[in-house]
Amino acid sequence: MLRFERYVCPDTPQEAYDLLRSDKAAVVIGGMMWLRLADRTVPLGIDLSRCGLDRIEETEEGFRIGAMVTLGQLERHEGLADATGGILSEAVRDIVGTQFRNLATVGGSLWSRMGFSDVTCALLALDTEVELVGAGRVPIIPFVERGAGRDVLTHVIVRRHAYRAAYSCVRAAATDFSSISAAAACWRGSWHVAVGSRPQKATLVTGGERIPLRERFSTTELDAALDAVSNLAFGSDLRGSAEWRREVAPVLVRRAIEAASAKEA
Repeated sequence: MLRFERYVCPDTPQEAYDLLRSDKAAVVIGGMMWLRLADRTVPLGIDLSRCGLDRIEETEEGFRIGAMVTLGQLERHEGLADATGGILSEAVRDIVGTQFRNLATVGGSLWSRMGFSDVTCALLALDTEVELVGAGRVPIIPFVERGAGRDVLTHVIVRRHAYRAAYSCVRAAATDFSSISAAAACWRGSWHVAVGSRPQKATLVTGGERIPLRERFSTTELDAALDAVSNLAFGSDLRGSAEWRREVAPVLVRRAIEAASAKEA
């Protein structure tokens, strides 16, 4: 059972940040879908539910997704789905069940950087930044790779592009965590491909400063990208062996690219 010595609901993200910095043992509370499984006592729990972070806002830049937006909201938001090729809806629609998705939050999924996070894998393939109280805006790649220390995640920013995107994964059962996953999104003339559930945290393979894969790629270029996927570090757990993941990951990447290519930008 998870117990709190103090449980505080600040009114603003800045108040939450100040509380977090005041106590090294403090914990920020999201949807509590994973924290509730812990068996420990937390000196200070900081609940963000009153901080106004539960909305998806459309701006000229793109979409600003509050950290307390639930996976269910992410799944059902038609404007966001239309603007991103439906990749975020595809990524979350099979996570556990409807009740779970209506409680689990985007911020909790992204901040934890858990290897099985479908949300993280999908967001890596898009032009995404995270917004933190202390550090300000940070590109998603260094955030996923290194985390953000003692800070508070407030928003996820998905920039507007003419995306063609798709998500593909393998689950042992319909509502289980992904055993291996892939996200592919084409924007600004190149493909951005991410692989997750390795079972290490998701990573971007092509696009940006990674291996280039042009929008109209040749067979040789695609083969090089798929070789890079095969050469990722894979591990074994109860959902699959490293060898199995190494074989399946390139297949999922190819499927995601083919599915995205069939969509209209």
